[in-house]
Amino acid sequence: MPAPGARGPADRGDRVSEPFRCAAAGLLRGDELAGTASTVRAFLLVENPGPWGVDAVRDNRLPEDVKRPLAAAARAAGVRLNLVRRHRKPAPRTGFRVFAAWADGAEPWLETAVLDAPSDLLDLDLAALGEGRSPGLEPTDESLLCVCTHGRHDACCAELGRPVAAALAAAHPEQAWEISHIGGDRFAGNALFLPHGLYYGRLDAVTAVAVAGDHLVGHVDLDHLRGRSGWPMPVQAAEVALRRQLGETRVDAVRLVSQRRDGDTRHVVLAVGGVAWEVAVRTRPGADQHRLTCRAGRENPVPQHEVLHVRRG
Repeated sequence: MPAPGARGPADRGDRVSEPFRCAAAGLLRGDELAGTASTVRAFLLVENPGPWGVDAVRDNRLPEDVKRPLAAAARAAGVRLNLVRRHRKPAPRTGFRVFAAWADGAEPWLETAVLDAPSDLLDLDLAALGEGRSPGLEPTDESLLCVCTHGRHDACCAELGRPVAAALAAAHPEQAWEISHIGGDRFAGNALFLPHGLYYGRLDAVTAVAVAGDHLVGHVDLDHLRGRSGWPMPVQAAEVALRRQLGETRVDAVRLVSQRRDGDTRHVVLAVGGVAWEVAVRTRPGADQHRLTCRAGRENPVPQHEVLHVRRG
């Protein structure tokens, strides 16, 4: 028992502080989800059980004479290269799955195949994929429910993503995959649904199953939707704003007609059921600086999308 007046461990000022977590910080700030999906149209997903380093494309067990030229070809073609794996399942004994997705707002598509050897990846026509054409795989009507669990890139993705991956793997074992970094760590648990390119954030085990269930029957969840990756971020924000105003949740109900920039404002025309709507979105950096990822070495402003108006015609 300490002597009277002695200070206990809690009083000495040497208590270990809680580690910084970007997702908790973003939630406390009230960072908006809408308009935050990474802007990507062409995806190439390669099954690779790991481990994945900080940069999964660079730090994995694929042969050096494959992953380096593959990464270079993907960059040149404007294709987002990600690794995927099944939740808590061993590597396949023969072959590995590969997916190519074109996340176009109007006509998304997905192709897949099982390849025999890593060197087969170099035969894929990534230039075609980057232009929205087949890279040489087989068309499929599958939907992919991809959850970021890339903990070496960001701690939040592991801590918040793995329970989501487990829940989706139990509910939808054929469609669910873990995926390497997809962007927006501060919104973990993050999911990417392909081929539509829909990004969802702040998911947990319960909400993820509900959101995935809605998606598989053709609906979006507006409480967790970050945006459609095939469109620029202000257009993503415009789509979410219009959907909220109309109560429209059908995945394919909204079509992009046109967009134009006027300084920091984007004027977006979207069509729903043959009716045109104009949405004006002003995008500016926030006034304050924050750490936006767990590993961030510096602070940055949080982009802010302000919807100025939503009007018919």
